[in-house]
Amino acid sequence: MTSRNRQLVPEAREGLNKFKMEAAQEVGVNLTDGYNGDLTSRQNGSVGGQMVKRMVEQYEKNL
Repeated sequence: MTSRNRQLVPEAREGLNKFKMEAAQEVGVNLTDGYNGDLTSRQNGSVGGQMVKRMVEQYEKNL
C-alpha cells in the first residue's frame, strides 16, 4: 500500500510529531511514539481537531 500523504518538507516530521503529542496531551489522549491503533475515532479526531484549532489561532494571530 502506498501512502497518498507526502511531506513537502521531510525535515518537518519531528516537529509535526511533537506538535501532535502536545495537542494530544491538551485534550487528554494518551498517545505513544509507537502503535496507537487502540485509540477510538473520537480520540483521534479530538487530537486532529486540537491541532487544527491551534494552527488557525496561530494564523489569525499573525494577520
